[in-house]
Amino acid sequence: MTASYQFGIEEELFLADVHTRNTPKRVKPFHQAVYDRMPEVERELFDSQVEIMTPPCTDFAAARTCLSGLRNGLAAIGQEHGVMVFSSGSHPTARWRRQKRTSKERYAAIADDLQLLARRNVCCGMHVHVEVPHPERRVDLMNRLLPYTPTLLALSASSPFWQGRKTGLNAYRLSVWGEMPRTGLPELFADTADYDRFVAAMVRSGAIADASFLWWTLRPSTRFPTLELRVADSCTRLDDTLAIAALYRCLVRHLDRHPKRNRGLTSVSRAITSENMWRAQRRGVHANLIDEGGRVVPFAEHLDAILEDVAKDADALGCTPEVARTREIVAHGTSADRQLAIFTEARASGSNANKALAAVVDWMVQATAG
Repeated sequence: MTASYQFGIEEELFLADVHTRNTPKRVKPFHQAVYDRMPEVERELFDSQVEIMTPPCTDFAAARTCLSGLRNGLAAIGQEHGVMVFSSGSHPTARWRRQKRTSKERYAAIADDLQLLARRNVCCGMHVHVEVPHPERRVDLMNRLLPYTPTLLALSASSPFWQGRKTGLNAYRLSVWGEMPRTGLPELFADTADYDRFVAAMVRSGAIADASFLWWTLRPSTRFPTLELRVADSCTRLDDTLAIAALYRCLVRHLDRHPKRNRGLTSVSRAITSENMWRAQRRGVHANLIDEGGRVVPFAEHLDAILEDVAKDADALGCTPEVARTREIVAHGTSADRQLAIFTEARASGSNANKALAAVVDWMVQATAG
């Protein structure tokens, strides 16, 4: 990788039966067709999920072309097999007890270790890798990026339903994911050596095989010289995916260029970030966030300040339009907002809860394909 802050995007997607809108019972023909025609698509923990990803990119037009092609390719194969494909943090109608685990050695080991927690983990996330020109700085950047994670979660919120019910949260996925160990916010490590000591102790003890079993909201990649964002729900609309990825990429560049920004965060900083994570989960882009001075800031004002900070980075990286799209997410709502509106409208018109949830799935299928 060069010093161009290359990036890659990974999206986990759900499957639904075309008749019931629930997770499909017969998925083997679909997965076989995907394997034959789209070998770059990966299987996920459950049969009702798949994962798509871009190669390393330097511009968002290429990322858009790649992800759009993969989304639509899966949709086309799905039509042949009675399977619908959509992107969301949670599956509105899925029941975790009915899910079948993908046959894969890593997943078998996770299931054996985590037991019920793994069985309940029916959720999909969006991950963004951004190259760090000096990989040894990734731990420092992970620390200093911590206060921005609630912002990125709020913009991605797409998981208001769980087990066929409204949760009252816009981004419930993080609660499901948070049942598992080594999730949530990373610790504030003193430096790279401090982080390395932690990983070494975990590996020596047998707690983890390697650092890829650290499932925090941010982490240094074990395979690439990147810092990986893991806090986001899978975004239904591709425009939202690209906007969040662009903002994250700009934040990495901005903090890399300004080494004093957010330096010296403390346990107070981390605790306030944790509170803001809850607020982002609960209300998405309608949340009021807290700063370290105790001031409560409306999300739109909070985002405007960030966009002003990274304006030069967005210009340098050629992604100003994508970053500006984050304001549209705030103005018009996230996927969670639209899902809840569709559900409410359907119920008001006389549909029962199952039909209203089916309408939500139908919108997500359409919006995922664009």
